[in-house]
Amino acid sequence: MSGKLGEVEARIGATHQLEAVVGAMRGIAAARSRDAHARLAGIRACAAAAGAAIGDVLAFDPSSALPGAANSGDGAEVRIVIGAEQGFVGGLNDRIAEEALLRPRERVGHWLLVGTRLVSACAQRGLAQAWSVPMAAHPAAVPRLAARVSDALYARLADGERATRVTLTYALPGESRLRVVQRTLIPFDFARFHVTPRALPPLVNVAPARILARLVGLYVSFELCEALMLAFAAENEARVRAMLAARTNVQARLASLSQQYRAMRQDEITAEIVELTTGREAAQRAMD
Repeated sequence: MSGKLGEVEARIGATHQLEAVVGAMRGIAAARSRDAHARLAGIRACAAAAGAAIGDVLAFDPSSALPGAANSGDGAEVRIVIGAEQGFVGGLNDRIAEEALLRPRERVGHWLLVGTRLVSACAQRGLAQAWSVPMAAHPAAVPRLAARVSDALYARLADGERATRVTLTYALPGESRLRVVQRTLIPFDFARFHVTPRALPPLVNVAPARILARLVGLYVSFELCEALMLAFAAENEARVRAMLAARTNVQARLASLSQQYRAMRQDEITAEIVELTTGREAAQRAMD
């Protein structure tokens, strides 16, 4: 660093500006995380309603459960991996990519990646061929994103290659340490739904198997929406932690620069005093 006092003062000013930017980024990330958590209750309520309807269908016609749902078979897997769109999240994307690629991938027929930074992290690890979409920029955009991912998923389930397993990989928010989880969407687990026997079955004009298939599709969409919202919250919480660490470093740098500024200013004042004293003594000797 230059020893000039003006340059040190300019660097202190620039560091203060950086501190303001870090604080603003931390505040935005914290607000988005709170917004995402607030929207989770609505998503889970919708999923609970769909789950109750599935239980009702199973109550009056248990045989309507989709055939082969309990067996993954020998078909290919569709793996959905959700990461971050923006930077300043520490090692979040690297950890998610490592977790997704660590699991056996010989039978993975399709990769669906969410998040531009995650796509880059996966490409660095040899995954070049994958469908991808940017992560939502704010919580209100998550349902539209879930619809896009659902469309891509069902398009691959309907193609010529038979896929019998669909998994989700994403990070959870609200953890002291980063935690990446994997959930199975398909095969669909019907055993988790509460079935209440009915004395009289309801009157329906659509085949129970068809109703159940629609409800399962709806429930999977809600599960996907919930995972995306959780991943969005996790991304912003990781950014909050990164900004807190950055603020600590900025404050340490400010303290160092301020100390250097005071020392240089003291040296400058001392030099001026010495110069004035020497000049006065020289003037007195000249008068004598």
